[in-house]
Amino acid sequence: MDICVHFQHTSMNQIYLMIGGNIGNRLVNLENARNSIEQKCGPIQKQSSIFETEAWGYKDQPAFYNQALCIDTALSPQDLMAMLLEIEVAMGRERLMPLGPRTIDLDIIYYNQIIIEAPGLTIPHPRLAERNFVLAPLVEIAPDFVHPILHKTNSALYKTSKDASVVHKKTDL
Repeated sequence: MDICVHFQHTSMNQIYLMIGGNIGNRLVNLENARNSIEQKCGPIQKQSSIFETEAWGYKDQPAFYNQALCIDTALSPQDLMAMLLEIEVAMGRERLMPLGPRTIDLDIIYYNQIIIEAPGLTIPHPRLAERNFVLAPLVEIAPDFVHPILHKTNSALYKTSKDASVVHKKTDL
């Protein structure tokens, strides 16, 4: 067995994910995504409240439900991304237009303090500091986590965000 593969399967990594969607039963879709992530990627250690957010970018679509998760995984960043994409497809995700409506969207926000720029995978997520729908849930579960490139905490990024979009914590679920 390759040493790198052996290392990946014996070391747990702390990952922050963002899950969200705006097609179908948004609450059930988030629940199904969490269940699939736990079964295929690793145990959820923390989860934020569910936030309802207006669409970002392409505005003419229903509001999203979004949630931040912290998971432990033995998967490499590439294997984790591949598994998340598999879960999206299994849940009916279709990529018909950029920033368009979707049943589920699963993104890696942080993978430990690793920085990766590769085809199909950029970690930390390149636009997380520009998106309140990512920052608000992240601040709830990891306010003091420091962005490995920007060297600011999630709380500081949220306070200085220029995103004017509205994010509401759902309390009536």
